[in-house]
Amino acid sequence: MSRVWDIPVHDSTRVRDVRVAAEAAGARAGLDPHRIAVASLVATELATNLVKHADGGRIVINLVERPAPDGPVPSVQLVSLDHGPGITDVEAALRDGHTTATTSLGAGLGTCLRISSDFDLYSVRGRGTVAIARIDRTPAARHPVPPSGPRVGGINIPLAQAEHSGDAWSWVRTPTVLTLMLADGLGHGLKAAQASGAAVEELHRSGHLPPVEILRLLNTALRPTRGAAIAIAQLDTDAEQLRFAGIGNIGARLHTGGDWRALVSHPGIVGSHFPATVPQQQLAWRADSLLVLHSDGLPSRWSPPGDPGLPHHDPAVVAGAILRDASSAARPVRDDTSVAVLAPDSRTRAHDRRP
Repeated sequence: MSRVWDIPVHDSTRVRDVRVAAEAAGARAGLDPHRIAVASLVATELATNLVKHADGGRIVINLVERPAPDGPVPSVQLVSLDHGPGITDVEAALRDGHTTATTSLGAGLGTCLRISSDFDLYSVRGRGTVAIARIDRTPAARHPVPPSGPRVGGINIPLAQAEHSGDAWSWVRTPTVLTLMLADGLGHGLKAAQASGAAVEELHRSGHLPPVEILRLLNTALRPTRGAAIAIAQLDTDAEQLRFAGIGNIGARLHTGGDWRALVSHPGIVGSHFPATVPQQQLAWRADSLLVLHSDGLPSRWSPPGDPGLPHHDPAVVAGAILRDASSAARPVRDDTSVAVLAPDSRTRAHDRRP
């Protein structure tokens, strides 16, 4: 199930809450005491920066799997979101020890970048900042080699800071195929989380199959649950083809050649009201392609990111920026919200710039 920590940070009293949540997430991910301490330090610095430099924001902590040469590894993912003034000089902010506040912890974003397994930051003057850190059992390499191939990432936020989200996203990779799934359990709360969790378990068994076959197996696996809306996107890197099939109200948009195209899911509920036929779309995948999947907690008329530099960032940063910019006080969230992004190979990501 999708255990999530969503912590609003608008004053210094919430910094401790973020630190405690990061430590709890580290324990759930099976990190050793040293790496839990790393997660705690990074969480504290990100939360402190929200208070001192952004007039508040939120920290979202998800348990995710980080790609690694020997297979995916459990990881604590911390995402910092704010609508603050942004960072004037990102390069300077990422230097180890840099700070603009005399009361800083002395760690700084540069240290966060150095000690995290993954770190990326996206900031625009006048629009705010999205920062992401992932901490797993393996310390960051001093001079890492960026992973090749398509990249996946996402963010998952429960309704009203609940412990469990009814949404879940996950992925399975073979040498030539990457399969990305986003599931939205019917309703929200624990039973919705059980449905989406069952979908993740089945995906790990059947992710090598075509999308429609995966959905049929998911339908069987989810019958004991209340069911879910599910979308499957499968990228064949050899053929440079994207296959997509979905059932229920999962949103999907593909960016290719400068244009955004909506991909349509079929009506129904996986595990309950499964349609007799499930259409599958097949589309070309290019070096500039970007796929966004999202649950219905995100407003259906969200605006695609206009900054051409954003897709070069970590996919979780892209997902966080989309979610942050689509939300407002005038449109309160009425459901769990998740965004998952599939992006092409990129060797120019900000978090690869390590000292």
